[in-house]
Order: sequence, then structure tokens, then C-alpha cells
Amino acid sequence: MAEREKEDAEEAWLQLRPVEPLPSQCCGSGCSPCVFDLYHRDLARWEAAHASNDRSLLSGKQPQSCPSKLNPENFLAFRISALDKVTNDTYHVRFALPGNSQLGLRPGQHLILRGTVEDLEIQRAYTPISPPSAEGYFEVLIKCYKTGLMSQYVESWRAGDTAFWRGPFGDFFYKPNQYGELLMLAAGTGLAPMVPILQSITDNAEDETFVTLVCCFKTFDSIYLKTFLQEQARFWNVRIFFILSQENSLEQLPWSYQEKTRFGRLGLGLIKELVGCCRRKPFALVCGSPEFTKDMAKCLLCAGLAKDSCFFF
Repeated sequence: MAEREKEDAEEAWLQLRPVEPLPSQCCGSGCSPCVFDLYHRDLARWEAAHASNDRSLLSGKQPQSCPSKLNPENFLAFRISALDKVTNDTYHVRFALPGNSQLGLRPGQHLILRGTVEDLEIQRAYTPISPPSAEGYFEVLIKCYKTGLMSQYVESWRAGDTAFWRGPFGDFFYKPNQYGELLMLAAGTGLAPMVPILQSITDNAEDETFVTLVCCFKTFDSIYLKTFLQEQARFWNVRIFFILSQENSLEQLPWSYQEKTRFGRLGLGLIKELVGCCRRKPFALVCGSPEFTKDMAKCLLCAGLAKDSCFFF
């Protein structure tokens, strides 16, 4: 009888043991804490409680389904208030916040989205593009891929649905007038972290930071946030350029884009030109695919920027 009770007690402890995340549950963005960090933390807590046979040691664990506010460890539910398809594969999504509350992210920080496809949990990182001061909502730009698991989840969304986020994450913290000039190099949805940083500068009359933003897209039609970018380019301290890899005729572009558009790919020659024409010593921000980031890192070093004068999202 005592042996049976011992086995039952051990079975009860095993049911409380944290479950190790699947590789798909890690977004791969270097977040801290990562889902595996949280797992190892909870496992250590469980092992200590198990060793001393004291379940009260587990009481510090917060249930993932019931967090009270946005934080890096627990997912919080947000309702989708609007969803627009801005290109054939990219969605602009607005999430509602209670009342006139703010999300509380600093410019450039990102969140982790949790999704489930065919009983497989997946997590990916996305940077809100809404202003840091936005009240009652936040917005994200999400590109979908034909074979992407998270893409399947996102494409199933409808207004009124609920999605789960945790955060904030990010090691870049912008301070007004911290740099003489920001050289922003963005490819595709890599534009996302640049948007709130740029808007925080132009919204602050006392921030005299110059900004040179270089946006790399395949075609003119695939450029995101055209209206926003055009409005930002009117500020005295902002210059915006476009690099289109699959266009070859300036005459086919609107006249307002012709003088600030180049064709092909962003390479060392143009990087040197951009760094050379910066009005102050630039600090570079880079976001795009791993290949784009790797190429830009080499180009910026060859153009004379030191490693500590660059940040890669």
C-alpha cells in the first residue's frame, strides 16, 4: 500500500514537470528570456520543489493564460480590430488596447507572436510600426510566405479574432539627439523597426537627429507605407531613398520618386556614397533577411564605419 502511494505521489510530481518547448516555439531572434530560458528556469524550480517534496515552491509560477499585463514571460491576448492586405503577401494588422492605454514599447523593440497550426505551436518576432505614443491600439506589418507555418496562422485571421503576444524585447534603445545621424538600411519588412524610431524623431521638435533611410524592395508596387514615408520625407532632417531590384525604368515611376530611386541591389559602392553624403557622422541601423544583414555588415565596415557604430536588428 505504501509503495502504491509512493508511485502515485511520483506520478503527480511528473505531471507538474515543465514540458520542454519544441524548436518551432523559438522565434530565433535571440530574445531574453527565450522560451527555452523560461523552460530551464521552471525546470530548476520544479527540481528544487521535487527534491524537498514541497509543492509550495512552485507557487511563484504565473499561469501563461492569465497574465495581467504585457511582459516578456507570459502571453497576453489582444483583439484584432482591423486587418488590411497591403500587398499580395503582406498584412497591416491593428490590435486593440484597453481604453486609451499604450503598449509601452520603446522605439525599435519587438514582440513575440504565438500561433498554432495543426496542433504545432510556433512563435515569431514582429516589430510594431505604430507610434510609441499610440493610445488604444498597436499595429504590425506581417509578410506571409507560401510554406510558412506562421503565415498559415496569420492568413486565417479575421477582424475580431484574438492573438497572443509577449514582450517587449530588443537591445537597441534610442535616445533623442544620441547620434548625429542615423543611417537606416531596411529590406522589405525590415522597414518595421525603423518606422517607430523615425516617427519618434520627427514627433519631437527638440530632436535634431538627421535621418537617411534606405528602403530596399523588389518593385515600386511592393513598397510598404508609401504615404507615411512621403510624409516623413518632408521633414527638414529626413532623407529617404529607394532601391528597387526588379525595376529598370525611372519613367514608369511617379515623378516624386524618380530622383530618390536607384535600381539593382544595395552594394558597397552605394553604401560608400551614402556614408560619404551623411551630414553628420552616422550610426547605422540594419534590418532585413540574414543574407541582407550579412552583406550590409561587410559593406559598412568597408565604408569606414566601426563595429560599434552599427546595430543589426
